[in-house]
Amino acid sequence: MDVKQIMNDILAAESEAIKNIPVTDQYEKAVELIVQRVYHNGGKLVTSGMGKCGQIADNIATTFSSTGIPAVFLHPSEAQHGDLGLLQPGDVMLLLSNSGRTSEILELVKLAKELFNQVPIIVITGNPQNELAKIADVCLSTGGAPEVCPLGLTPTTSTTMMTVMGDVLVVCTMKATGFTRQDYAKRHHGGYLGVKSRERN
Repeated sequence: MDVKQIMNDILAAESEAIKNIPVTDQYEKAVELIVQRVYHNGGKLVTSGMGKCGQIADNIATTFSSTGIPAVFLHPSEAQHGDLGLLQPGDVMLLLSNSGRTSEILELVKLAKELFNQVPIIVITGNPQNELAKIADVCLSTGGAPEVCPLGLTPTTSTTMMTVMGDVLVVCTMKATGFTRQDYAKRHHGGYLGVKSRERN
């Protein structure tokens, strides 16, 4: 097995997939929703996903929280057992599902809409024509590049693209809100980044 060649092939495939993520006006709509409802009106961003998508959704939530947008990860299964109570009418939901057919996420949307019908939903998915995308207020498509997994099954390329798309939302929101180094320092006290954020330029 030529590990170096496999690595080069993976890097090339995932780089190409990232470069081909569709750039649409849906990103502007997503950022506007987050800025208006969370930054200006005091709501929060609620992210969710199942399995590997859930891990990416959790990461996106923590990144938003450290950059001035209160965000929390809601496990779709735990939501059915009481955790949906964290959702409030002024919130925004960001849901990740590559297939757009994840039963737990579709059930979460149903329950959330029964609780607060007007809560807007942003979706990151591999197919903008799927069931979840059709009921979303904003749909961000990964472009649907195949997984680099040799079986074509394990979330690899798809989760890489979702991570990058989350970064786009975070950075655009930071720019829209004028988030500063001083703002960052107030939220990140410990570790190397805490020290770095408090250094004078």
